[in-house]
Amino acid sequence: MSTETLTVSVPHLGGSVVGYRFGAPYNPELPTLVMVNSFSTSVDLYRPQFEDAELMKTANLLALELYGHGQTRATYEQFTYWDTAVANLQALEALGIDEAFVLGTSQGGWIAARMAMLAPDVIKGIIPLGTSMDNESERSRNLGCWDGIAFCSPSIEQLSEPVGDDWVVPTEFVDAVLGAGLGENVTDEERAFWHATHQRNYTGDEGRKRLLISTINLRDRDGLQARLSGVTCPVLWLQGTADAVYSVANAEEEIEMFTQSPDAQLRIIEDGQHFLSASDPEVVNSAAVEFIRRWA
Repeated sequence: MSTETLTVSVPHLGGSVVGYRFGAPYNPELPTLVMVNSFSTSVDLYRPQFEDAELMKTANLLALELYGHGQTRATYEQFTYWDTAVANLQALEALGIDEAFVLGTSQGGWIAARMAMLAPDVIKGIIPLGTSMDNESERSRNLGCWDGIAFCSPSIEQLSEPVGDDWVVPTEFVDAVLGAGLGENVTDEERAFWHATHQRNYTGDEGRKRLLISTINLRDRDGLQARLSGVTCPVLWLQGTADAVYSVANAEEEIEMFTQSPDAQLRIIEDGQHFLSASDPEVVNSAAVEFIRRWA
């Protein structure tokens, strides 16, 4: 497994670099699976996928970091999820990859959907994990999803003032993300890893600004429900029953909205957490292998 995160230059947002990691040297004979990480994490979220021999044998694994995350940077300070979808497609082009599948955890799920809408000839299938295609709506809360407005608003207020060069993201912020993503059963080793990773990625005033816009995007994003007919590729949505953020009931409604997909399926993962690629990697990896082999 490669542990090195590289960057590739793309023209979007005044010129950007996108952080990426391949699991192994690119093999043009294999299909490619793009993996898009969850809120405030990095390509490191997909360590369990990079370590899976069968998945690595099935596809090139390429993790791409969103604007505001990891090593991805733009000339402009403002960005949205649509910008990340465009930049990811430009990164694929820059890396010489003509088509790909996209797996996305949480916010990565709606990046996957956006990429499929923007480039139907490039994206051959999407695998959303523990996600929602809605905005942070009353409808979603009534279906058992979290209150993202209440979760994000205090952090937005705290991140809105300039800080000095010695600032790092508080561990309390990281613990809140881990609690929402992985529940109570986070090992000390995993917690320490993500504390260190976040505090490496979000330092000084520049790091504060990136985390602020990322948090605003999570709270204030646009919903995709009315656009889902624009997804014309196969969809395999995996949703955990222990997901504290987005509910099975929400997923059951929204999978029916992919009306132009040739095959849109929802698979319920018993006791699966929100960061499903990390909590249940064996299930996710085997499902991805099956999906890619079916549709490649």
